Amino acid sequence: MTSINVTEVTNTVVATENGTTTTIETPVTTVVTASTIGPQGPQGAAGNFTLSDDNKVDKSIIYYDSTASTYKADSTWTTSTITDGGNF
Repeated sequence: MTSINVTEVTNTVVATENGTTTTIETPVTTVVTASTIGPQGPQGAAGNFTLSDDNKVDKSIIYYDSTASTYKADSTWTTSTITDGGNF
């Protein structure tokens, strides 16, 4: 586990990991790069989402077309076609 302590009064950063402590005090012009791989989000369902947006127009809304078994963005459903004179 890594712990980072920043003390504003003395401008000191202390990083401790696996029993090893590194102290950085200012004014020192040292560049320190710390890199740790973090957790990643869940993997998406690869190949299960198809979007056809070849015919997209301004303000297209994505919808599912069950006949084509795909999601589409085209002029069929837009912010103008789903409202009756209102605003979306």
